[in-house]
Amino acid sequence: MSDRPAAIEPVIGLEVHAELLTLSKMFCGCAVVDTTAASPNSAVCEVCTGMPGTLPVINARAVEFALKAALALHCRVAETSLFARKNYFYPDLPKGYQISQYEMPLAVEGWLDIDTPRAAKRIRIRRVHLEEDTGKLFHRQDASLVDFNRAGVPLLEIVTEPDLASLEEVKAYATALRSLLRYLEITTGDMEKGVIRFEANVSVRPSGSAGLGTRTEIKNLNSFRSMLRAVAYEIERHTDLLRQGDQVLQQTLRWDDAHGLTYPERNKEEADDYRYFPEPDLPPLQIDSAWLERLRASLPELPEARRTRFTSKFHLTGYTAALLTAERPVADYFEAAARASPDVAPERLAHWLTGELFALLNQAGASIEDCPLSPQALGELVALAESGQISQTSAKAVLAEAYASGRNPAAIVAAQGLAQLSDPAAIEQLVGQTLAAHAAQVEEYLAGKTTIAQWLFGQVMRRAGGRANPAVVREHLERHLRGLDKNRRVP
Repeated sequence: MSDRPAAIEPVIGLEVHAELLTLSKMFCGCAVVDTTAASPNSAVCEVCTGMPGTLPVINARAVEFALKAALALHCRVAETSLFARKNYFYPDLPKGYQISQYEMPLAVEGWLDIDTPRAAKRIRIRRVHLEEDTGKLFHRQDASLVDFNRAGVPLLEIVTEPDLASLEEVKAYATALRSLLRYLEITTGDMEKGVIRFEANVSVRPSGSAGLGTRTEIKNLNSFRSMLRAVAYEIERHTDLLRQGDQVLQQTLRWDDAHGLTYPERNKEEADDYRYFPEPDLPPLQIDSAWLERLRASLPELPEARRTRFTSKFHLTGYTAALLTAERPVADYFEAAARASPDVAPERLAHWLTGELFALLNQAGASIEDCPLSPQALGELVALAESGQISQTSAKAVLAEAYASGRNPAAIVAAQGLAQLSDPAAIEQLVGQTLAAHAAQVEEYLAGKTTIAQWLFGQVMRRAGGRANPAVVREHLERHLRGLDKNRRVP
């Protein structure tokens, strides 16, 4: 009888590297530049290129940003942490080692709660620490070039415990962590520029087992899509090997996005392979408790707390609240619109923001920060639509015009004559005129062809030039038809 497991479950841990939004590098005064736009090797100096005799100096702002992340992740911050030399040789590492933290990191033992379609889950954070980024290689047909602009940029590393058990959890954690870091305004989170990169540790085991299988590490995944595809591929590969009775080798892997597969880069290193030892040119990093408490007090309302408040204060669904709070500028925009329009139902504001306005932003390839329509203007537009002063169709047209021109919605409505007719006396007159003009159709209705009421409704709207309030028209039309029917049945 086969001893191969029938059911297998994945075990996944993530290491997330985020470039910090500082003006200068981690250990020198070189400017942090956009490596996709700046000239190669234009933001380098003797320190970040590892010239002999140079000395590093710790960037205080980078430490501040890292501490904010650690506090937001509920970590225990070390009073004393150490920088170490992580030794390995690669062309984009000019010193032959990376200044990082290992035995005494900045913070440990945190957590981040995530929501998945199945359930909420708490993901444990093993460590949060600071290090410097490497350079960037560009491979040509007959050569490889290196740009050191990125070398030395402050890098925040956040490592989970192996608590993730599915692709849904991996995506939820990565999305929630990026959102939190952007709320703290310590990174741009721009994955297209490699500002956030993921490394996934993947293994599988028999379902219900407490042990861990042999893991592989997938390096340098710079998009959610690549990360999920790579993890899915490794889960399937491990599972196939296990079911065939073969062994998974512990390796460091690269993901080939074009071909949809991983390939081995080297056998997986352990800590001893890097020959960590304390950085002799940097003193221990001492964290003042008063400074730490000031940073704790300065933290903004974070996504989870804001989502909870939106559901209770504005009576939004959990889905809508999550959509609005995923990005801090969007949540700020919504709250500003709600403050400016207290008489408008918040769920209607949310509907217009996440529907019509998001569509215009996506079409323009713009973010909410670039939106030419102010929160106050959106609130005014929704108020006009929800009060019946303009139709829903007109409201969409006004929104598009206001977005394109920056003009006030009320001014557009007045200039284009889009105000909706809601006056009961005027609509009563329109209904009477329509019924008188279509006596034959009225007779058909009274004879039992009730579907003709919708046709009569359309005739009233046509007579009103499409400007009549549909709800008021329908109310008056139905009352007229009921009255005619009642009179017809009276002997």
